[in-house]
This record gives sequence, structure tokens and C-alpha cells, in this order.
Amino acid sequence: MSEPVVHRHPSSFLSVGLSLQLSLPHDESRAQYGSTVLGWKHRSWIVCEWPFHLGEPIPCGAGTVCLLRYIYEGKMIGYRAEILNTQMQPFPFLLLAFPPTVEEVPLRKHGRVSAQEPIVLSRVQEDPPNPRSEPPARIGGLLMDLSASGCGVLLQRPVQDFFPGMVMRVEFEIIGTGHVNNLTAVIRNVTMQADGTQLGLEFRFDGKETIEYRGWGGSVRKALESFVLQKHFFESA
Repeated sequence: MSEPVVHRHPSSFLSVGLSLQLSLPHDESRAQYGSTVLGWKHRSWIVCEWPFHLGEPIPCGAGTVCLLRYIYEGKMIGYRAEILNTQMQPFPFLLLAFPPTVEEVPLRKHGRVSAQEPIVLSRVQEDPPNPRSEPPARIGGLLMDLSASGCGVLLQRPVQDFFPGMVMRVEFEIIGTGHVNNLTAVIRNVTMQADGTQLGLEFRFDGKETIEYRGWGGSVRKALESFVLQKHFFESA
């Protein structure tokens, strides 16, 4: 990674209720699970919620190494921790070893990662909606790359159907995190490729966007930032 990595003491970032992103390095799916800090003892242990997936606690036990990451003041904070114990009563929680240091990495707002996922676009109507008007056509495409601020999309549609400045609504999956709906995007460039029309989109976070979470708390913007940086971590590991 090209970003400067700063090592700091973990106690300066911890707080009860802090939303965490937990992953297991040996999990082939590389899924990210949401958790919350419940408490800690300095230089001794950290207690967090035991994440669930499909109604069951994620498979882990004493001795399992996990990765914990969270966003703090525009930075991704992360560290490795060993699971010391698991408990289902009085509620599901994990007891983690207290890390000696954490890594602090500035979020790359414009870094892009490759993606090969379906995406659906629909044009935003500029005129006030008419009860008799047809709803905007939904256009299926392929998400080619993704960043916290935009994406590249490949469509099997004529290039003349699109132009820079056109406002769209998009929905797509952030793998391991959730499904993004109703996110506004402005077309910045349109190019004709041998395999279709490629669009460069810039996201506009207007508060109408939503995400159907799969174990991650926060806004769509933060979910995108976290996913992009998470993938950079894995690709550079």
C-alpha cells in the first residue's frame, strides 16, 4: 500500500458502542461481519458482540485470529486480535486479546478496486412526476470498478442513450456488506467499447440512498469507503 501507516496505542480509539468490522483471515468468503465494542480492560482484553450470520454465530473459537477494523475521523483503524473465549450467556459475545498497537491508514477516497457485479440504473426524471407517466426504465449492467466516490459501468445499450451530466439512480451489491439502493450518480464520461457502452459515474450522497445491511452499521458512504479499503488490504496482503 502507498498510504502512510501510523501505529498508535489502541486505547485512544476505543469507546463503548463503537461499531466494528470483523473478518476471519482464513475464511475463504472474506466476509465482513458487524460487531460492537461492549467494554475493555486496558492491556488485558476487549469484549465485543459475537456476530451472527444466517441466524447462527459465525464459526470461531478460542485461539482464532480475527481482524478488527473501524472508521475513526476519516481513517481506517485496524488490528489483529486473538479470540480468548466465546460466550452465549447472558448474551453472545467474544472475549478478545487486547492488541499492543493498531494501524491507522488514511482512507483513499478516490482509490478504485475491480468489481464484476450486476448493477441496475434508472434515469432520474427532471420534471415533476406525473401520476400517468411510466416509471423510469431499469437498465441492467455490469459494475466494472468501484470507489468511495464513483464507479465504472458496462452496458449493452447504444452509446447515444447517455450523455455527461445525466443523473441516474443506481443499486448494486457491496459484497459481504449489503445491497445499496437509490444512490444518485451523475454520468461524467461515456465511451463506446467493443463489448458495449462504458459509463463513468460520480456518486452524489443526498440522503435518499439506503443500504440493506448484512452485518455492517453506518451510512452508504462509510460502507463504500470501508469496502474499498478492505479490498485494498486483502489485495496487498
